[in-house]
Amino acid sequence: MSPRRREPAPDDGKRASRAQGVAPQSSPRRRKPAYPAGGTPAETPAPATAEADRSEADPAAAAPRTLARVPLAVRWGDLDAFNHVNNATFLVYAQEARLAWLAGVEGTWFDATMMPVVAAAQVNYRRQLAWPATIEVELAVVRLGRSSLIIAHRIVDAGDAACVYADGEVVMVWVDPANGASVPLPEAIRSACTVAAP
Repeated sequence: MSPRRREPAPDDGKRASRAQGVAPQSSPRRRKPAYPAGGTPAETPAPATAEADRSEADPAAAAPRTLARVPLAVRWGDLDAFNHVNNATFLVYAQEARLAWLAGVEGTWFDATMMPVVAAAQVNYRRQLAWPATIEVELAVVRLGRSSLIIAHRIVDAGDAACVYADGEVVMVWVDPANGASVPLPEAIRSACTVAAP
């Protein structure tokens, strides 16, 4: 009479697996979040940007004030394959208007220790602009910060201000060109932003 083969017990699964050369399946372990000793997630400090600079903005400068109205002629070279002004050109129009305004600012706003850079630019395209045409770029100060300036721009028809081709805003930050760190807004700029355009 041959000996009876012993069947593994139901809870002998691990031993049976080892006997057959199969590694036992282990239940997945849930990773615990890496919290500091205090029991709360560690906070990552936000980078120093123009957005953070808004919290230090001058409350008196919250209302938009017109800085300048700069007329510009649309050039044939501004057109793209669709025979209308290319979308990137609208930022060039806004840039030319800002430079025209800055050229008229009395006092020092640019030297070896401070210079403006564009930290952000935003454009809303309202309607197509064709050639030939004459436009006017309206600039207005939206916010004055410790080291930044938010300028709104409206690109309109020179003969009809209600005909808006594009609008948006640009954040300009004054920095030290030697190290790129932000510096206080020049007093010449701050003063110019409190004087309404003629």
